[in-house]
Amino acid sequence: MPRETFSPNSSNKPSGFSPITQSGNFLFVSGQVSVNSGGDLVGSTDCYLQAKQCFSNIETVLQSAGATFDDLVKITAFIVKSRDYPDYAKARLEIFPENGPASSTVFISGLVRPEFLIEIEAIAALD
Repeated sequence: MPRETFSPNSSNKPSGFSPITQSGNFLFVSGQVSVNSGGDLVGSTDCYLQAKQCFSNIETVLQSAGATFDDLVKITAFIVKSRDYPDYAKARLEIFPENGPASSTVFISGLVRPEFLIEIEAIAALD
């Protein structure tokens, strides 16, 4: 099945992967970390602020493909410290107060940069 890729910033595309890829009616959002559009880390030691930025990045990436949070069917969070789970859960509940997508959380030993406390990936389905 052919796939199409999207990028919220066509002048600054990442190398080797796509922020979001469509295959059929599904959109696959690459893991998002707590870096803002200027490339700066948000919430250096605060998992709640990092999770909020991850969700903001997911929203931006979804919009580049013509989708919204309402189209999400699955999210997966990768969290470095299990004690940070309540902060992530609080941020998730603010985005999805009711009828949120299916969700998994995995505790891991580290992410690509040591200052990242969380990474969130998502899958959306289009009509």
